[in-house]
Amino acid sequence: MVHLIEQDFGTFNKDPVKKFTWQTKSGVKVSVISYGAIIQSILVPDKSGQLKDVVLGFDDLQGYVDRNTPYLGAMVGRCANRIRGASFQIDGVMYQLAKNLSGHDHLHGGIVGFDKVNWKSMVDGSKVIFSYLSKDGEEGYPGDLLTNITYEVTDAGVIQIEFTATTTQKTVVNLTNHSYFNLAGHEMGADEIYNHVISINADKITETTPQSIPTGGFVKVGGTPFDLRIPIRLGDAMKQGQNLFDDNFCINTYGNKELNFVSRVNHPQSGRYLEVHSDQPGVQLYTSNFLPSPDEPALIGKSGVGYRRHAAFCLETQNYPDAIHHPNFPSPILKPGEIYRHRVTYSFGVVKHLNEPEVIGY
Repeated sequence: MVHLIEQDFGTFNKDPVKKFTWQTKSGVKVSVISYGAIIQSILVPDKSGQLKDVVLGFDDLQGYVDRNTPYLGAMVGRCANRIRGASFQIDGVMYQLAKNLSGHDHLHGGIVGFDKVNWKSMVDGSKVIFSYLSKDGEEGYPGDLLTNITYEVTDAGVIQIEFTATTTQKTVVNLTNHSYFNLAGHEMGADEIYNHVISINADKITETTPQSIPTGGFVKVGGTPFDLRIPIRLGDAMKQGQNLFDDNFCINTYGNKELNFVSRVNHPQSGRYLEVHSDQPGVQLYTSNFLPSPDEPALIGKSGVGYRRHAAFCLETQNYPDAIHHPNFPSPILKPGEIYRHRVTYSFGVVKHLNEPEVIGY
């Protein structure tokens, strides 16, 4: 049986922040905090049984409140990723959003997005349900939006997340989790990120401008640095182009209403691997390009570790970015009476020997 414990993790605006930790028989240990519904740590054994924390983050609440501009581990909403011009129209009505990206675009829900609020929490057996009511007009979005996030960790070392939301007016919704992974350990930096081997189940990406705003077109990955259909060393893929990666990959098997294979990443030296499945049409592969460069002060994270550019990768399952402006993209509009749903699983495992069959769990 999975063991779930609840602890205090400080206070935010005089409200208690809770930390929930799952301990599994496989050795995987996962902690989530109510502030931002953030995944704070994931401990995973390597092929020799050594536990390491494989996500970037902070040891205390103040770190998340004061320094989490990169959204480490955070729940992102109402709308993950970018919205061109920080505005959109629904039924002829224009809505102006917070311009928190380059002074004219909108990113990850705005200035005070879902990552910067303390969510209400409830334990249901081995599940933890986080709830937040975003009021009409918050960050410019229409409608009262009630969002629930359910976290559960299985004995096999699988993190299961389900996002649901309902609204009182037509609005835009695109939720995701923004965890930064380094399967060698959160402290190991770019050198070990380059040694990860990655594959993504996508034949195309959404084409973007130099400012990473979708044009509405698509680019086939064949013959490009974005062809990750066959496993490739991440460092070798990143060397093939500039500013790689911060791109939305279009999942091939989307539309069958089941959880689809999204990506597999493994770290050969430790034996750890991660598989991602979701029911969303896209995934943003981001290699932490905007963490501090070597000539800038590092972002100080857990255990005093300095995080820098390319210290981790993100796999953010999502609708296509800026979908509200592109009718050929899956619609991001949620209507009253409908339920937004998004399911994703992060499955951790280990390969102890090179010739050993690879299986989920331990």
